Amino acid sequence: MPEEAAARPRSRHASILDVAALAGVSAATVSRSLRGRGSVSPTTRQRVLDAARELSYSASPHASGLASGRTTTVGIVAPFIGRWYFANAVAGAADALAEAGYDVLLYHLADAAARDRFFERMPLARRVDAVLTMTMPLTEEHTLALRALDMPFVTLGARIPDVPCVRIDDATAMRTAVHHLLHQGHEQIAMIAGIEDDRQFGFLSSAARRLGYRQALRAAGLEPRPELSVAGAFGIEGGARAMAELMAGPTLPTAVVAEYDELAIGALRTLRQASVAVPGRVSVVGLDDHEMASVVDLTTVAQPVRELGARAAQLLLELLDGTLAGDLDVVVPTRLVVRGTTAAPIVRAVDGGC
Repeated sequence: MPEEAAARPRSRHASILDVAALAGVSAATVSRSLRGRGSVSPTTRQRVLDAARELSYSASPHASGLASGRTTTVGIVAPFIGRWYFANAVAGAADALAEAGYDVLLYHLADAAARDRFFERMPLARRVDAVLTMTMPLTEEHTLALRALDMPFVTLGARIPDVPCVRIDDATAMRTAVHHLLHQGHEQIAMIAGIEDDRQFGFLSSAARRLGYRQALRAAGLEPRPELSVAGAFGIEGGARAMAELMAGPTLPTAVVAEYDELAIGALRTLRQASVAVPGRVSVVGLDDHEMASVVDLTTVAQPVRELGARAAQLLLELLDGTLAGDLDVVVPTRLVVRGTTAAPIVRAVDGGC
């Protein structure tokens, strides 16, 4: 036996790092290779298998973590995990991480106070190997706390300088929704937008979507109506209430664009309960392609939420592998999905509500 092989740790003490060193790859690549998962070339996988066989290595996440200092766990920090967007984004990321041999430690921060407490105590140290934050608006202090962990860090949706990010272009997505209505001939287009109360975060996507609404109308030579904000109410109930407020106004618009699909679904409910024809009298467009959008036949701008989560996880794995190259700002395209809630407007104007 060569001297260098004899000098290696005895097989029963071999760790994942020993296998990685012998194979000339990262520990994450060893994990994926031994599980037969992930994007590992056949040549690299065989090299890992040969190294593991030579060291008589048997994968044990607990033992490997103790020996190497690695946890093979990724921390995901997300708000509102019960909401459709976050549930699907977390699922997409968790599936990709599991395929690569990583467990997930999920932190649910339901409001701004919980977020601040989390970053004050920072429970991630020594528990995870990397961190993925999901559309979490972070202050400079929060960002510094994450950087101080000195571990791979990726964001979904919220851009931070020099931190890899996966996102959609929210302003462009909203411009797509408004352009669809403009092309159909609508000029009286209102926007229903959520507004955060003092306990909540103030998501950057919300401001970007409002901006896209104003940009699209002004580019068409139209003056935007003030966005109808929904204070203290979210989702379907918030959209229903906002639509009722619009209907109580002096002039009912011919079209409504919603910041996200759940608001649009609530607006549709109010319109249909009031026997207002959709799309005959009012057209409605959302943004997301929520799983219920097709059920209510909602025209929307679709974003691939599970794909966003999976792509963010892949960036994190590339950071762990030391193979990340290329653009740190990954913008995933959106697409218009035309269904039955939009059509050309009725020519005559209707005042006094509906």
